[in-house]
Amino acid sequence: MNTLAYTSAYGGPGPWILFFPLIWAAVVLGVIVLLRRTVWRGRTSCQGRAAPSGPSPTALLGGRYAAGEIDEDEYRRRMAVLEKDFGTHTGGTRAK
Repeated sequence: MNTLAYTSAYGGPGPWILFFPLIWAAVVLGVIVLLRRTVWRGRTSCQGRAAPSGPSPTALLGGRYAAGEIDEDEYRRRMAVLEKDFGTHTGGTRAK
């Protein structure tokens, strides 16, 4: 009988030939994991810009106003600049 897993006593590769595809799959998977952990980690988002990290500028400005670091006039001036330059919308009602 001439099958893939015939024993090596007859000159064939034996059942160990079935493990070679598993070994290659492990090698390919290892390379992919290695690349994702090193080279591909610093990639940018789809728009070509790095993904923002941390709170938004409007949240930082609101936090400074809430903490009393800046007064209401300063808050309004800076918020107007953010809305004009970046098109951000705070979404809530503003104190008048």
